[in-house]
Amino acid sequence: MSKANPVILVTGALGQLGTELIKTLRAYHGTERVIAADVRTPQPGCDFEGPFLHLNVLDKEALQDIVLGHGVTEIYHLAALLSARGEAEPLMAWNLNVDSLLNVLEVARQFNLRVFWPSSIAVFGPNAPRYKCPQETILTPTTIYGISKSTGEQLCQWYKIKYGVDVRSLRYPGLISSSAAPGGGTTDYAVEIFHEVLKNGSYECFLDADTNLPMLYMDDAVRGTIQLMQTQKEQLRYVAYNITGTSFTPKQLAGAISQQFAPVNITYAPDHRQRIADSWPKSIDDRAAQEDWNWQPHFDLDAMTAEMLKNLKGDRFSQLETESYADAIYSL
Repeated sequence: MSKANPVILVTGALGQLGTELIKTLRAYHGTERVIAADVRTPQPGCDFEGPFLHLNVLDKEALQDIVLGHGVTEIYHLAALLSARGEAEPLMAWNLNVDSLLNVLEVARQFNLRVFWPSSIAVFGPNAPRYKCPQETILTPTTIYGISKSTGEQLCQWYKIKYGVDVRSLRYPGLISSSAAPGGGTTDYAVEIFHEVLKNGSYECFLDADTNLPMLYMDDAVRGTIQLMQTQKEQLRYVAYNITGTSFTPKQLAGAISQQFAPVNITYAPDHRQRIADSWPKSIDDRAAQEDWNWQPHFDLDAMTAEMLKNLKGDRFSQLETESYADAIYSL
């Protein structure tokens, strides 16, 4: 199968990013050309249509069998354990985040596949600039999630230089989506608050009111991912690009919801995730992505808030109530 008519495998397909990315990929390439794979099974009644395979990405032979059996030419490797969950289960986080990436990179080397793999702003750590954190800076992550993502970036770079693997990555900030439950990340409050406000009119936030963090609405994340993958590789200076939408605090998000929907009764009870959030940059400089492949976000805080409220007040919200947050661990 040629690169112009790819057959795409998406691992971690039932996670926060995968559920949205697959819909767009299938709309663009055709349903049958995009194969979803996850260690979990789609929930009954969910609107997940098209080819689906059960796959544990730590099983390299199973991955090879899928690639060969379906003529896969591209892998979007999204399976991961996120920051907060990773601190609770560090060995599992390392195995899933690093060993599975090695499996994907090895298969890509063997069969000349193109790869997308998501990195994170967690790679930076407390020694990086706090504001407008640049593309090139010191990486001193202090969480197992950040350490695994930093290691992953170096592995991707090595496979690109050593073997010529076409592997591309984005350092995602917090991702905000109305169509999938949060997956155990430090920025999950920015999704949880909408659910709780719509159900109860109140929310207890696990971060301080003034904790400023970079965020990206899911529509922008999906569009940016596909835009990066469609860019000619000669234009790309980096394996992993900074990307961002807007930065805000829990207090500012609650204010935006109050203006557009109803007054929010928000309280604050910072937990172990506060330490993680304090180690991350407050804003991101993504000029390299703008210069190399014309990246521009479409959603600011107000536009994102309006879209979340519109979507969650409809049928999707009632469907999401049936899905446990704790089950959604393979998401980005």
